[in-house]
Amino acid sequence: MDPAGIPYYVFPMASEESINGVPVSDEQIGAWADEAEAGFDVEALKRRGRGRPGRGAEPSQIIALRLTAEELAALDAQAARAHQSRSELIRAAIAAYAA
Repeated sequence: MDPAGIPYYVFPMASEESINGVPVSDEQIGAWADEAEAGFDVEALKRRGRGRPGRGAEPSQIIALRLTAEELAALDAQAARAHQSRSELIRAAIAAYAA
């Protein structure tokens, strides 16, 4: 254990630093440090469009739905036939029902 009482196996041990299995060079780390020290363009970071695209002016609500294995299989089969995702098919079904 280390002096703080945390077992050493908690910390990854590697002879080479990597991100997703791709080695990171000292030059890359230096470039990242230089970029951080120079400051980031906050407006550019905001424009990145992180997350899923919106579906309207207001945030969408997430609704949990429980389906049996048979219902889920039928839904997936219909979605595949319609070349849609599950969510797209469910939204279309709700729109047709509500119309």
